[in-house]
Amino acid sequence: MAQDLSSAEQVARFIDERMSRETSVQQALRAETRKLPGAGMMSRPESDALLQLLIKLIGARRVIEIGTFTGSGSLAMALALPEDGRIVACDVNAEWTAIGRKHWQQAGIAHKIDLRLAPASETVAALLQEGAAGTFDMAFIDADKTGYDAYYEGGFKLLRQGGLMVLDNMLWSGQVADPGIHDADTDALRALNLKIKDDGRVDFCLLSADDGILLARKR
Repeated sequence: MAQDLSSAEQVARFIDERMSRETSVQQALRAETRKLPGAGMMSRPESDALLQLLIKLIGARRVIEIGTFTGSGSLAMALALPEDGRIVACDVNAEWTAIGRKHWQQAGIAHKIDLRLAPASETVAALLQEGAAGTFDMAFIDADKTGYDAYYEGGFKLLRQGGLMVLDNMLWSGQVADPGIHDADTDALRALNLKIKDDGRVDFCLLSADDGILLARKR
């Protein structure tokens, strides 16, 4: 017989405290980030662990991350990448990413992360101009929600055939499923979900884990 879970908080605590393999540097980065007003933007341990597993499953060596915040995801992915692996990390906030830089150095993986402080759309355009189309193994998108469609299209161009795109916050606290909710972020995410469902260029799966993680594989 199935049993009801007592609370979502209890499940999250079990995952965070009992099922995590995060290093001491990852834990220190989380502790520092939790002091910030925008700490809720930090990815959860299980989300970072998923990124690490996906990198290893597809043998990724080149990753683009759109939206870095304090670098929790960057740190996790860099730890999973081989020594010659590289992440292009896109963000516009020097203060937040400085926190990430410090912990990347402490973890000994800073050489794997190419942080570019500029609007992500400009960084993607520059990479394409440099001839990087089809050279990335994975793209992780977790930035401004109204820009997701453009990041999806830009990331698609950068990915190789068989490359993987990972989009966070695709359920947006469940708001995308409520037809009565309309605001710029919710409408943008809802539209992109439906667009990807009908996009014959990819195979996809939308997971209800965390805040909604969508995986799209370039055919």
